[in-house]
Amino acid sequence: MDLSSCRRLYNASVGYHVFTDYTFNGSAFSLKWPKSICGSCLRGGHICRLKKSNSREPETECIKGVSKQTMVTGTIFGFFLLMLVIAMFYRLYSSNKSKRENRIKVKRFLEDYEALKPSRYSYADIKRITNQFKDTLGQGGYGTVYKGKLSNEVFVAVKILNNSQGNGEEFINEVATMGTIHHVNIVRLVGFCADRFKRALIYEYLPNESLEKFIFSRVVKNYSLSWKKLQEIAIGIAKGIEYLHQGCDQRILHFDIKPHNILLDHNFNPKISDFGLAKLCSKEQSAVSMTVARGTIGYIAPEVLSRNFGNVSYKSDVYSFGMLLLEMVGGRKNIDVSVESTSQVYFPEWIYNHLDIGEELYIRIEEKGDVEIAKKLAIVGLSCIQWYPMDRPSMKIVVQMLEGKGSKLTIPPNPFASTTPTKTNSSKPRSAFQQELAIISEVE
Repeated sequence: MDLSSCRRLYNASVGYHVFTDYTFNGSAFSLKWPKSICGSCLRGGHICRLKKSNSREPETECIKGVSKQTMVTGTIFGFFLLMLVIAMFYRLYSSNKSKRENRIKVKRFLEDYEALKPSRYSYADIKRITNQFKDTLGQGGYGTVYKGKLSNEVFVAVKILNNSQGNGEEFINEVATMGTIHHVNIVRLVGFCADRFKRALIYEYLPNESLEKFIFSRVVKNYSLSWKKLQEIAIGIAKGIEYLHQGCDQRILHFDIKPHNILLDHNFNPKISDFGLAKLCSKEQSAVSMTVARGTIGYIAPEVLSRNFGNVSYKSDVYSFGMLLLEMVGGRKNIDVSVESTSQVYFPEWIYNHLDIGEELYIRIEEKGDVEIAKKLAIVGLSCIQWYPMDRPSMKIVVQMLEGKGSKLTIPPNPFASTTPTKTNSSKPRSAFQQELAIISEVE
């Protein structure tokens, strides 16, 4: 210790026995505490200090110190206490964050729900939704379809109807029917626009477009649908048509079932669209009278063209669905003049002849179960395209046939052999789905 840096605070005298070893070189000195006083105290893990007393002689005392075990225990306890406090704060933060996220989720749901309810929009809204008609999805005689976006990333398809097409009947049909329909296999109508002479329909957006693109187009040949997926699509379409016929307050007849009007979502779930030709009728009486034929050539039921085949009814949609099924099986149009063999020009008849004599269909079969699925779809399709409505099954029975095993299905009568009702139906009592259909007026 350097004495030059020290100053006197107290006067004290220390006996010679307190310090056993000290040195002094004139300016500094060092002291050593004697082992006899504090050595045993320190060795025991205690603390040695001067005892406060009035005695002139200094006295020491040995007090109990903190042991290593106590220090370790205290450290561990402090650590866990700290972790507990952190966990409590984190839980509180997470709880608040979860509540905030739930509030945002509910808010977004309500906004999306409001957006998905059929609402009326102005033409200015249509231009804003479509970003000035920037992204075209398709075009046809009815008009042009554009991709649009509502709030919160809700994408829609906007169909701008041509002013020159019809007297507004298609627009009225679409809004009147689709505005009240809610089914997983039917396209949802989001909104509409009737701004002076400008008319538009807003639908939910389906990214995979139409079924026609996947069964006819050569562009997507490398991405053909599997037979299992085709079967799922067929069942979905059938359930959608069954809902139109039985699930609504009034029976809805579509009259334009075809691959082009079957849209696919991101999971390839089918949704029926385009109700411009639809008709409403009472569920008690299932036929409608029409002055002109409606539909697309190749899918129109015979009775729609000529009343000699029977009354126009929901069975007309069954016929169109049968033609759609056969096109799904063949991957081609029902009438194709470009094929090499003339016997294959009319595909439904060609496929019936092959099934009737037990020949293979010779279509794109890749897996073991594909043969049964293809044959089942073909048999159901042929059952649906019987010439006379009374010979066709209802869509409820069609769904049961598609969901059942194909091995239990039998080949139906040849729909191309004659133009008279089948002997089976004329000689035996008609089943529930073969009863006569009374003609009623259209529901305006």
